[in-house]
Amino acid sequence: MAPILDIKNLYKNYGATEILKDINISIEPGDFLVLVGPSGCGKSTLLNCIAGLEPISGGTLSIGGKDMTHVSPKDRDIAMVFQSYALYPTMSVAKNITFGMKVRGVDQATQDAKLKEVASLLQIEPLLNRRPSQLSGGQRQRVAMGRALVRDPKLFLFDEPLSNLDAKLRVEMRTEIKKLHQTLDASIVYVTHDQIEAMTLATKIVVLKGGVVQQIGTPAEIYNRPANLFVADFMGSPAMNLIPARVQRNGTGTQVSIARAGGAIRSC
Repeated sequence: MAPILDIKNLYKNYGATEILKDINISIEPGDFLVLVGPSGCGKSTLLNCIAGLEPISGGTLSIGGKDMTHVSPKDRDIAMVFQSYALYPTMSVAKNITFGMKVRGVDQATQDAKLKEVASLLQIEPLLNRRPSQLSGGQRQRVAMGRALVRDPKLFLFDEPLSNLDAKLRVEMRTEIKKLHQTLDASIVYVTHDQIEAMTLATKIVVLKGGVVQQIGTPAEIYNRPANLFVADFMGSPAMNLIPARVQRNGTGTQVSIARAGGAIRSC
């Protein structure tokens, strides 16, 4: 089976500034890929490159087995959920959800059927006649997700969709997004700076730092076998304890020496 997303040797530059450096990522249909890392690591830029909102400076990018490196966003068969919801304030919830289908010339019967299906899935049936200003943050995010879901695309892209919500609502929405992934068997690329979100949602995690991939693996692999000190310190809550030590081989085995307060050395 061909990967649903295949990125090879991707670079992204702004002038002389290198933002993404030799990115290689591949995921299978149904995978939930989370891009995680500190602010400024390049994860949102990478998502925008996948969406076609940012042109790449080098490498190739395929979606569903087709080369999308230079294809416009509208022809990539993707749906994106933004951090800011990006809802039309003058439209009702129902019209916000179906607007994309209307623009593409989808017939009214199909629009109505898709709207009913998605509204039921997201439990927003009572909200369909309201305007975005009459909704809570969590309800707006559900509407933004509904607008993406009616597309039935090859790939869903989520750009920090829960960062504007309070802590309790973030937990609830994480559960809803995971449930949607399992129900629809959707292929998702999800950006977050929250490593707890990454660990609870992902089937595969990419840890980024300074535009460079530090490690790719399942949540268990990332947590139990971090590739370097950055991954070990960044992933997991509470964070892993890191203790400087010196390892030496001697005649009887291996000696580990740890510096203690006051300058003393303890060996074992």
